[in-house]
Amino acid sequence: MKFNWPNQLTMLRIALIPVFVVVFYLPYAWAPPACAAIFALAAITDWFDGWLARRWNDISPFGEFFDPVADKLMVTVALVLTLQTDARVILAIPVIIIIGREITISALREWMAALGARRRVAVTWLGKVKTATQMLAIVLLLYRYSIGMFPVYKIGLILLIVAAALTLWSMSLYLLAAWPELSRER
Repeated sequence: MKFNWPNQLTMLRIALIPVFVVVFYLPYAWAPPACAAIFALAAITDWFDGWLARRWNDISPFGEFFDPVADKLMVTVALVLTLQTDARVILAIPVIIIIGREITISALREWMAALGARRRVAVTWLGKVKTATQMLAIVLLLYRYSIGMFPVYKIGLILLIVAAALTLWSMSLYLLAAWPELSRER
């Protein structure tokens, strides 16, 4: 493995997961904002490690594999924990959509790569907008507390619903791009 800055940031994001979980369960008023800050740091490193790798032309097999894994692990853990504290259907449905999409698209990309057609399901601008919306939503949901008249949690919930809609839209585009391979007879 190459010990470059992008890979170090990816490993930091993975290492933050147990810290994030422990802080989430702490019975203190400062725990939700701290948890939101840890998740925000992870989200920033997700963007920054990819930017550095492309900018410095320092892309490695480790980074190509673990960067999306770290992202999906952190998001999934955050969504499951958030759902645990607010087990309403209005939160459960977007969580299920987002996690289900991540599993589906990861499997689709792996299968398309085995066929030599991975480029057909490469990340799109819509996927980037979906990710940014989802990350902001999760930060707000984790923070929980209103700031003055600003209903942080409610805005986070609305953004998560928007992210789920973007998730379905982007998933449909990826599936359409892969449809010629998916529908082909053997």
